[in-house]
Amino acid sequence: MTLYRMGVPGGPGDPGDLIAPTLVGAFDGWVDAGSAATSALGLIAADAPIVATFDSDQLFDYRARRPTLDIVDGRLSELSWPALTIRRATVSEHDLLVLTGPEPDDRWQAFGAAVTEIAQRVGVVEWVSLGAIPAAVPHTRPVPILGTSSESGRLRGDVQPGPPGVLRVPAAAVSVLEMTMAEAGIPAVGYFAQVPHYVSGPYPAAALELLAALGRHVGVELPIGAFAEEARELRDRLDAATALEETTRTYVQRLESMVDEQRLPSGDELISEIERFLREGPNTEERFQN
Repeated sequence: MTLYRMGVPGGPGDPGDLIAPTLVGAFDGWVDAGSAATSALGLIAADAPIVATFDSDQLFDYRARRPTLDIVDGRLSELSWPALTIRRATVSEHDLLVLTGPEPDDRWQAFGAAVTEIAQRVGVVEWVSLGAIPAAVPHTRPVPILGTSSESGRLRGDVQPGPPGVLRVPAAAVSVLEMTMAEAGIPAVGYFAQVPHYVSGPYPAAALELLAALGRHVGVELPIGAFAEEARELRDRLDAATALEETTRTYVQRLESMVDEQRLPSGDELISEIERFLREGPNTEERFQN
């Protein structure tokens, strides 16, 4: 059984007139700290026409990701199922295909092959992954972006591939797609925002920075919606929370010093810093809930 269905030729969702499109993807969960990547792509894809739909029954475990049920006056009214689609957004005459939504629970390799097949059918010229990871960085400094690339020289702006050396982590579906694209001969890059690990909930500053990185990469100015204002409001709340306790203030200042010195902490340092912060300041963590 095929995993996807394309739009009807000449009808709704017909991708036939795409010109050198870029396919960009982000999924919720493992590599979406602060919902930054899915929020950024959700803004671009909002109301954009669907060009491909994936078979949810083959990709999702409904016991782990249950559909939402609406009950109206005691009557079962509507089920909303998790869904994955590719939407077409045109920004300044540049075609973007946007794949975003819930990370599939199953059949990652088949899913990667299906997305790559779609990319080849419609002439995709490049794949771009977006993601966000929790990191020992302060909220008082610009959001750092790490890059990945299938070949040197493809990253734009000041983004550098990293971190240096070998980093072994549990994989995410978006990374599987990035590798599958590269293996099929489609150039692939990734932009990953670093989100302060002590912040829970949405982190609009990271969504804003990912949109900026994607815009620089494809050479267009992307919409930012209300992210700038939301980022300012959250910054004010975090500053107020930091000022309440000396332990928190000292910890954030230490992170600031590491960033200002342009010294990236080692993996062991990151782990020990996070463990120390959580051990010494459990009440502080609650103040950063948003």
